[in-house]
Amino acid sequence: MGIEGVNARIADIQSRIIALQTQQATTTSAARTTPAGAASFANHLKEAVSAAGHAHSHEVNAKGVPVELAGFGNGRIPENALGRVGNTSHKLWAPAAENLNRMIEDAKRDGVTIGITDSYRPYAEQVDLARRKGLYSQGGLAAKPGTSEHGWGMATDLDLNDKAQAWMRKNAGNYGFVENVPREPWHWAYKP
Repeated sequence: MGIEGVNARIADIQSRIIALQTQQATTTSAARTTPAGAASFANHLKEAVSAAGHAHSHEVNAKGVPVELAGFGNGRIPENALGRVGNTSHKLWAPAAENLNRMIEDAKRDGVTIGITDSYRPYAEQVDLARRKGLYSQGGLAAKPGTSEHGWGMATDLDLNDKAQAWMRKNAGNYGFVENVPREPWHWAYKP
């Protein structure tokens, strides 16, 4: 595992700890101060650290959102839960970024160039995009703010020529990415 993989694992562990701390903070104060409450938190922390060591062990809720991110809210993902895409300023949820980086490198070895034009969108950016491009449900190109896959750090918009688009359609599933917005062939979502 390279340094990017180690950094992604560290970010994953940190985001799980934050999610567990947030969950713990919402319990009653009596449960927080009892030995049983402390033991429960310790057990959850141990499970989170253990799960972080497994690349494909990311549990998602009924809406397909990673459980470790759900408590933060769409467009409110903490910086330490995000991973950088290559040497760009783009970021995704750390496991998604790790897989996208691997996919881009593998495509490059096959002579295919995959560029990136968009990634994680904080809530304020989602509001601005909806204002500028209109809502998808009304013929525009933006999801309703607070519902975007970009707001979970789970989607990227890619710059793809015909060769790259064909490569993606053949190989992206091997990296956990799916093309799931019919009017947007550039939009690829990560599905752990």
